[in-house]
Amino acid sequence: MPKLIQNPGQLSRAPIVPAGTTITDLCHFELHLLAKGEIATCRVPGYELIAVVLSGQADIFVGETKFSRVGGRPDIWSGKADSVYAGTTQTITLVGVADLTEIAVAGGKCEDDHSPFRISPESVDVVEVGSAETHSRRRIFHILGQHRSGTTGNLLVSELYADPGCWSGYPPHKHDTESAPDETDFQEVYHYRFAPDSGFGTQHCYGPGLESLSVRTRHRDTFLVDRGYHPTSTAPGHAGYIFTILVGRHQRSLIQFFEPEHRHLMSAIPGIQQMRDKFRC
Repeated sequence: MPKLIQNPGQLSRAPIVPAGTTITDLCHFELHLLAKGEIATCRVPGYELIAVVLSGQADIFVGETKFSRVGGRPDIWSGKADSVYAGTTQTITLVGVADLTEIAVAGGKCEDDHSPFRISPESVDVVEVGSAETHSRRRIFHILGQHRSGTTGNLLVSELYADPGCWSGYPPHKHDTESAPDETDFQEVYHYRFAPDSGFGTQHCYGPGLESLSVRTRHRDTFLVDRGYHPTSTAPGHAGYIFTILVGRHQRSLIQFFEPEHRHLMSAIPGIQQMRDKFRC
């Protein structure tokens, strides 16, 4: 059953979504807030990891390999992220370089190891979906997308920016069944931010055999999606942001199944096909 994890009011070193222990057992998610010179480490055996600098700057070590001064944007609203993919077997060490640095560590279950590499802001792939007229405009910044196929496992990571009053994940779609070429089985984790941070949104989740769920999402909440259609809305007057973690159970190519009664909207909302193409191999 999909689940909302409300912001506890402060950052904790404990993972928000611990690997293998939630309904999204393929996923891992933790946040680190570091002062200058402060150090944090993480290692999750059996899960490939990526460290995404949300704000500030850090030196990131993957084992003995150092990636210097990763990051630089003052906040998530100011350009593309700078990140380091770490593979599955190494310990990640995060060292704050700026006065204050926030880093998201996302993970996906993975049996194979892969070599670490840096993902510069210039290599982040962007697709724009929707329009103001259809109240569906959002931009998806693929940090770890299909352009990285062959170098990672089944982990996909992106940042989604929704305009005030707009919907994302729309038309409603799901990805909880392995029936390619129509649909592939992926778990998903959403972590929300709003600007200003007094903002809020609504997360819906429903489908066959699933009790309908609609919850209010606030700044720093997290939502776990193991099944069902899951459209999202952002309240007027507030920009929305979703840090998105997707992990395929059997493959890397994400194929969404759109709710049949709303498929006529796929041709009315610009960029839907381009969005689909960016997610699939």
